[in-house]
Amino acid sequence: MRIEEIMTTDVETCMPESTLQEVASIMREINVGAIPICEKGRLIGIVTDRDIVIRGLAEQLPSDTAIAEILSEEVITGTTDLSVEQAVELMTVNKIRRLPIVENNRMIGIISWCDLAITTHSTTHSEKDAIIKNSKLE
Repeated sequence: MRIEEIMTTDVETCMPESTLQEVASIMREINVGAIPICEKGRLIGIVTDRDIVIRGLAEQLPSDTAIAEILSEEVITGTTDLSVEQAVELMTVNKIRRLPIVENNRMIGIISWCDLAITTHSTTHSEKDAIIKNSKLE
């Protein structure tokens, strides 16, 4: 199965000038733990709820600080031609919970561990075993 079959395509993003408060409010509103940051449609970073707490609140940054101040610029990404197994491997090796899917540097979707769990839940036991074995999660 290819990742494009299960990725979320309706992804909420923010701009680098969005504030910590705005991004945190959006996270709460849509019940997510990460927001991709895009500029002119191009993925330039990602911010997690942990980033807001550790890099923002713990550093006593004002809530109107631009999210660009705390975003993670080095984002591991995937492409639509990835298989589910390859996405699991990529996420496992890089210890990430979310994998933005890009095409020509433009974000077109995102996959999370939850998406993968739902997908592997609907597969057969032998397919699940292969996914786990190939991702070194045993």
